[in-house]
Amino acid sequence: MDNRFSPDAATQLGIYRRMALIKANDERSRKVIRSGRLVMPYYSPRGQEVIPSCISACLTDDDYICTIYRGTHDMLAKGVPLRDLWAELAGRVTGTCKGKGGPMHITHPASGVMVTTGIVGSSMPIANGLAWAAQLKGDGRVTIANFGDGAANIGAFHESLNLAAVWKLPVVFVCQNNEWGEHTAYDKTSNVPVAARGGAYGMPGVRVDGNDVFEMYHAARTAIERARAGEGPTLIEAMTYRFFGHVFGDADGYMDKDRKAAAVAADPVPRFRTHLIDSGIADEAQLAAMEAEIEAALDDAVDFALASDFPEPVELTRDVFGEEVAA
Repeated sequence: MDNRFSPDAATQLGIYRRMALIKANDERSRKVIRSGRLVMPYYSPRGQEVIPSCISACLTDDDYICTIYRGTHDMLAKGVPLRDLWAELAGRVTGTCKGKGGPMHITHPASGVMVTTGIVGSSMPIANGLAWAAQLKGDGRVTIANFGDGAANIGAFHESLNLAAVWKLPVVFVCQNNEWGEHTAYDKTSNVPVAARGGAYGMPGVRVDGNDVFEMYHAARTAIERARAGEGPTLIEAMTYRFFGHVFGDADGYMDKDRKAAAVAADPVPRFRTHLIDSGIADEAQLAAMEAEIEAALDDAVDFALASDFPEPVELTRDVFGEEVAA
């Protein structure tokens, strides 16, 4: 492994902050829904914290990501402000899309979150378009296309990889393989790893432990720097496991209890926290203060969101067509 692509102490702390935020935000989301204060569809990314935290540590503020409905971890890692995020989750006018996108369609270009899509696999062709624009402009931006293992068998996956390889687009395809496509186990739908398909289109295909910070960071940085240098796309298959059912309220009876218990016991967030302390990068007081700061920010964001107004009915006809602006 190239030691140049190993995270230094400051980068490791930044990765942990993202991971801790994602974990705390997920716990708060489920708590608020259970309390009845907010009704919304929610797709928990718990267990997948390492992947976007390492990826975003390798991106610039100007780089783009496209994500899917199970994507709050990607949004938070890239820097969507908590107040804006929660207001959109709550359907309020102060949200990222003025309350009109909701949990499955959060977009925040200011932080590089260009689309959250509810259509399986559609993050990839959109990411190609963004990458092509960056290539034409020569602005050095890289685009990340996040998707789940369930999207790897649809046409958009193959079409996107083919086009990106032919045009050498600055895009990285990231399959967050949590072993479940909704309620169907991955090994029931494919005989080969997702990463093995990269070679068919002439791009590197890398399968990594998506719960190992060092392995994930190395793969992400290698692919991102390759894309930024004009060398074309990479397909990363990051192996992980989601801790909950497909959607909030799913009893997850189809998930093997022993496999799930093993995944939860190997929770990557406390495991990396322990590493930071054991390696002397941070102490208990420092990490506890960081986590308390995150909880306070979540308190503020939830209160802000629920105190904000719903959109006025006139918003139904706004942001539908482009409006000509007088010179």
